[in-house]
Amino acid sequence: MSEDMATDHVNGNGTEEPMDTTAAVSHSEHFPALLEAGLLQKVAEKLDELYVAGLVAHSDLDERAIDALKEFNEDGALQVLVQFKESDLSHVQNKSAFLCGVMKTYRQREKQGTKVSDSTKGPDEAKIKELLDRTNYTLDVTTGQRKYGGPPPEAVYSGPQPNVGTEIFVGKIPRDLFEDELVPLFEKAGPIWDLRLMMDPLSGLNRGYAFVTFCTKEAAQEAVKLCNNHEIRPGKHIGVCISVANNRLFVGSIPKSKTKEQIVEEFAKVTEGLSDVILYHQPDDKKKNRGFCFLEYEDHKTAAQARRRLMSGEGEGLGERGDGGVGRPHRRPRPRGHGQEEILEKSFSQFGKLERVKKLKDYAFIHFEERDGAVKALEEMNGKELEGEPIEIVFAKPPDQKRKERKAQRQAAKTQMYDDYYYYPPPPHMPPPVRGRGRGGNRGGYSYPPDYYGYEDYYDYY
Repeated sequence: MSEDMATDHVNGNGTEEPMDTTAAVSHSEHFPALLEAGLLQKVAEKLDELYVAGLVAHSDLDERAIDALKEFNEDGALQVLVQFKESDLSHVQNKSAFLCGVMKTYRQREKQGTKVSDSTKGPDEAKIKELLDRTNYTLDVTTGQRKYGGPPPEAVYSGPQPNVGTEIFVGKIPRDLFEDELVPLFEKAGPIWDLRLMMDPLSGLNRGYAFVTFCTKEAAQEAVKLCNNHEIRPGKHIGVCISVANNRLFVGSIPKSKTKEQIVEEFAKVTEGLSDVILYHQPDDKKKNRGFCFLEYEDHKTAAQARRRLMSGEGEGLGERGDGGVGRPHRRPRPRGHGQEEILEKSFSQFGKLERVKKLKDYAFIHFEERDGAVKALEEMNGKELEGEPIEIVFAKPPDQKRKERKAQRQAAKTQMYDDYYYYPPPPHMPPPVRGRGRGGNRGGYSYPPDYYGYEDYYDYY
């Protein structure tokens, strides 16, 4: 081989035909739109693969899902799409919401330093299909819950949507148990409107509880009789009771000058189904509220939707005191803890020597060595703005010695109660005392899970 020919071969200019690299991967017609939306090249290609494979259509994903995907780096976005592809999408009706749920779960795993478990055992799809074929009910799966029915087939029930008293709470469910075991049990009590099994996105298993809504109150009451303490698996007993939905939201940081009528007017603009506002007034000034209120809604679902809108920032300006609004404030980020104490110390030390500053939640105690310094600070700073927020200053009441004594007595009595319980066990029929704030501790000896009265898993897909 001559030197020139050798050089040609080294440079790839030989007479051999080069490998055909023009056989490009076929893209869908929506691939350019993904690039125009701002997705990275590899991320757009991966998502387009799902389009071409028929797992999801471009019309299934809304702008919010695409924007959320853009917030990930390339590696993170690709992993999210792999998890989305490997998920069972056969019963997913809102794929855009499901993708957002996968992204949220990925963020949570990332924070906790955990990875997706390949060994997680999901439902037996053959049994699920057999159940759906037999009952003709639908199944809608999201990352937070699995919803069976709602509404049921007309052949089962064609009346209006069930009212209060038709829903039951089912607790202590084995984590690897699904609809194929729950539905046959509860349909014995009467026609089911829907069954919502709450899921843990991090593990892929259920959270140990579910809600079943029946078409009639009588069926719900019968389900409690038949299924409470039922042994659903060897050694596994479930607890069942009528569900009491929480229709009330707490709202803090309300301007104390606002009246009930003004608060109703403001929140009615941005939420639906508001039936009442519960407002408490200051004992020494009936014209001022205490800075918080409770919003009462028509039902659990409207309360959940209202919470989602308020927490997402819809109706922006609702809590900015400068425009006369009320509610959850939308403020710029501010330092917390010791950072705020330093700001307070710097602002108030000009009036006199400080002993200490203690910040607690949305209020603080500032101790001066001399009363004159406190008086001057009250005169100069009351009503002024600090870090963009108006502050209210009053003299702190001296500690009540009798109140301290009563608190110590209650604490001693509480400690004694637990000591008596653990050293002298109660009769077998008496349930153990429930610590913390778990609800339903006296209903069959089990308590509601801590997040029972949270709303995200029930109506908030995102």
